[in-house]
Amino acid sequence: MGFYGALLAASLLGAGPERPRDEAFKMIDAYIVSNLQESLDLTDDQFVKLLPLVKRLQTDRRAVLQRRQQALMELRRLLASGGATEARVTELLGEVKAAEKDEPGLLRKDRDAIDAVLSPVQQAKFRVLEVEVEHKIRELMTQIRTERRKQGQARPDAPRRPEQ
Repeated sequence: MGFYGALLAASLLGAGPERPRDEAFKMIDAYIVSNLQESLDLTDDQFVKLLPLVKRLQTDRRAVLQRRQQALMELRRLLASGGATEARVTELLGEVKAAEKDEPGLLRKDRDAIDAVLSPVQQAKFRVLEVEVEHKIRELMTQIRTERRKQGQARPDAPRRPEQ
């Protein structure tokens, strides 16, 4: 898990700054940047070119996710309150679907720009690094949820998944 994983976990558990999500994003970015040059065997020139492209990919990924999540949270709130109108639900579903539609093209454009700087082997290594980072984030989130359950600190506003 390493240093960044521990910082991310502490941040998401509520230790630290008032905006733990922003701090977590910074830590994820720092983790990626710290592993980028070595994992991909980048030259200094490639690293300088790649850094802003990777940051753009991360920013775009988060922006699309945030758009979708905000619309879904509003849908959940409306449906739970019983005040959902067909018109408002249709509007919010449109926002969700627009984010889902925009994501692949936007991220493909970002990845194409990244690929233009990298050799095929480096492109493959970058894809593997992305998957590894996603896996680490999932592991940390599972660990955080487990710790919250143990401590009885589950967020009251957190969505509940039905038992299967």
